[in-house]
Order: sequence, then C-alpha cells, then structure tokens
Amino acid sequence: MPVPFPSLHPTPAHTDADAAASADSVIQGDRLTLENRMDSANHAAAAAGQDVITGLTQPHKALPPKYFYDAHGSELFEQITELPEYYLTRTERQILATDAGAIADIVGPCDLIELGSGSASKTRLLFNAYQQRGLPLRYVPVDVSGTMLETSAQALLTEYDQLTVHGLVSTYDQALQNLPPTDYPRRLIAFIGSTLGNLAPAPEQRFFQQVSQALASGDYFLLGVDLHKDTATLEAAYNDQQGISAAFNLNMLKHLNWRFDGNFDLTQFRHVAFYNEGDRQVEMYIESLTAQTITLQALNLTVEFAQGERLFSEISRKFDTEVLTQELLAFDLAVRHIFTDDQRQFALLLCQKQSSDAP
Repeated sequence: MPVPFPSLHPTPAHTDADAAASADSVIQGDRLTLENRMDSANHAAAAAGQDVITGLTQPHKALPPKYFYDAHGSELFEQITELPEYYLTRTERQILATDAGAIADIVGPCDLIELGSGSASKTRLLFNAYQQRGLPLRYVPVDVSGTMLETSAQALLTEYDQLTVHGLVSTYDQALQNLPPTDYPRRLIAFIGSTLGNLAPAPEQRFFQQVSQALASGDYFLLGVDLHKDTATLEAAYNDQQGISAAFNLNMLKHLNWRFDGNFDLTQFRHVAFYNEGDRQVEMYIESLTAQTITLQALNLTVEFAQGERLFSEISRKFDTEVLTQELLAFDLAVRHIFTDDQRQFALLLCQKQSSDAP
C-alpha cells in the first residue's frame, strides 16, 4: 500500500505568490500582527515540482494532497463540505455550536493558536463564546497563505471588537517550534477539521510530539477527529452521488497539467475511494483506465502508467476515542473532555498538557 507524504498539507488557499514572500517579514497594526516565517528555499523547491518528480517516479505513485488545491479544487472542496453524504464539516460545526461555551469556560483567557486556520469559519463559534462571556482572547492563526490570513484577520477584527490577531504565515512545524510570547495564562492549540486523519501513524506521532513540546504544563490542545463507523457511511462520504468527490480527486491531474505543462487526459483516469477497515482509513486513489505515457514538460518528466495502476492521493483515518486518548497521554496530553454529537460520528478532544512526571 502506498505511504502518504509525511508533511501536513497546506490549506486550500495556498498560492505560489504566498510562497515567494520573504521570510521573517512583519506587518504590524493596533490589533493585527502578521508575521511571515516561510522558508523561501523550501518553497522554491516545492514550486519547482521536486515533490511531483519524487512522487511519480517511486514504485507506488503518490502525490502530496496540496495539489488538490488550485482555485477550482478549493471550490470543489467547499462544495464537498455541503454534500448530504459528507457529514464531517456540519457535524463538527454542530458540536462547536453546542459546546464552544464549555470550552471557553474550561480554558479561560488564552492565546488560541489554530493550525491551518483558513477562513476560520468554524472557529468563529469559539470567538462568539469568548465574546459572550467577556473573556479576553488573542487569535494566532497559522496558515501558509498570507493572502488568506490577512483577508480573514481583517474580517475578524471587524466582527469582534475585543479580538487581537497575531497571524503566522508558516507551516505547522515552523510555527510550533517558536510560538509568539503570550501575556495570557494559557495557550490553546486548535487542530480541528479532521486533518489529523490525513497523517499516517508515524507522522501523527511526530505531530503530537511537536504539539506537546510547544505547550507548557496546564495549556490545552483541541483536536477534531472523525470516528470509526460503518463502511457504508464512510464510503458514501467519499463517493457522493453527484460526483463532486471524484471531480475533486481528478482535479489534481488538471492542476498538474496547468502548473507543469502536462498531458493528463482526465477521461482516461477514474476516482477510487474505499474504506480499509483493517487500517481504519479511507484511501483515495486515481486509477489509470489504460496503459499510457504522461509527460510534464516543465519538469522534463515522462512517466508510464499501466492499465489499472493507481496513484495514491490521500488517506483519511478514522479514530477510536479510547485508543486516541492513550496515544495522546504518551505525549503528556491528557484528554479532559470529549465533545461529540448524538450519533458519535465526530469528536472534539480537549486535552491538557501535564508535566512529564505527572501520574
């Protein structure tokens, strides 16, 4: 089985213009700070397509999920979140709508650091809870898109009079290694949206280690995960009747054509998604319908696809809260509260960092 790329993929708003921005630049205002920590050298390599060359020339072809997200791919993903079969987004939003107040009461005044913030659409439910309680909050969104960060931050500052924002144009790795100093008694790192499911077990463990190291004893970690459930429900969510999921998956090839002058014929490939119950993960592939030769001229790359050969595009792992609780505890992240929906389809785990010598 193909192994997914270990890095956390960027949010849909990623653009080459953002990647070209100089590192360590800062925009400062009364209530807004935007800090660019992007490693321009690494992004130059990514822009040059080295990850595509590596992915298409290994024995089991695979591509990083970031190639889903050109402008059209982002639009398709937004459509997916509204599909009747795709319960994840609306279920997590329902949980936050019900329990954001409880989270605010438990955590109190804090720096809210959101990894992969995007437009912060669901996070607004937490902002509302803090504002209703008169609790101070500084929002620290982390995203690779400076454009998205600035746009969403300006909108938030208009909506929430007491909010301050310190945005980090950054990968998760870079942000967690050096979070901005805080004057609040607590930090809350939020990783919602079920993105954890896109990580294989080894990268997941590294991520938990990074989160734990970024937090002081008593700080909090809010984690959103999709839960293991019946195969029919899961496979329907990734094989919707309207074909939006299939279009989203195949759009990766269209993106490569545009970006690297390729000749992928989308009619000669098909979307494949199924639930691997043994590994508890939905696996997404792009399958070649015929033997064919693909050229990406901008990369000086030619690759052969056999009939029936599959290109791995993404996993979406599904979790058991008891197992995940034990995994988190190994990194001194003790689960204090589990918020879930009535059908236990999705869960938000509120963890608290404990000292390494705690019982």
